[in-house]
Amino acid sequence: MDFFSSHKIFFILGSLLGFLAVAFGAFGAHALKTRISHDSQAIFEIGARYQMYHALLLIGIAIIYASFPTSMVQIAGWLIFSGTLIFSGSLYILALTAISAWGAVTPIGGLLLLAGWLLLLIGFLRT
Repeated sequence: MDFFSSHKIFFILGSLLGFLAVAFGAFGAHALKTRISHDSQAIFEIGARYQMYHALLLIGIAIIYASFPTSMVQIAGWLIFSGTLIFSGSLYILALTAISAWGAVTPIGGLLLLAGWLLLLIGFLRT
C-alpha cells in the first residue's frame, strides 16, 4: 500500500486538523482573550470545536475506508475535509476581522459537512 492511498491521506489530514484545532483553541482562549469581543471569542471557539469534531471524523473515515474502500466513503472524506476548511476557516476570519460577509460563507461549509455525513451513512449502508 502506498503512502498516498486515500485512507492514509484522510488519517494525515485528520491528524493535522486536530493538531491545528488544539492550537487554534489555545490561541483563542489565551492570546485573543483581551483582543476581540466576547461574541467573537465564542465564534472562534465554535470554529475550533467543529474543526476538532471533524478531524476525529476524518480519522474515523480513514479507518472505515481501509476496510470498506468505496467511492461514497472516499467522497465523504473529501466533503468533510473541504467543509471543515470552509466552515471553521470562515468562522476564524469572521471572529478576527469582524467582517460580517464571512458569516455568509459559513453555511457553505456546513452544507458540505452535512453532505459528507450523509454520504458516509449511505456508503456504510451499501456495504
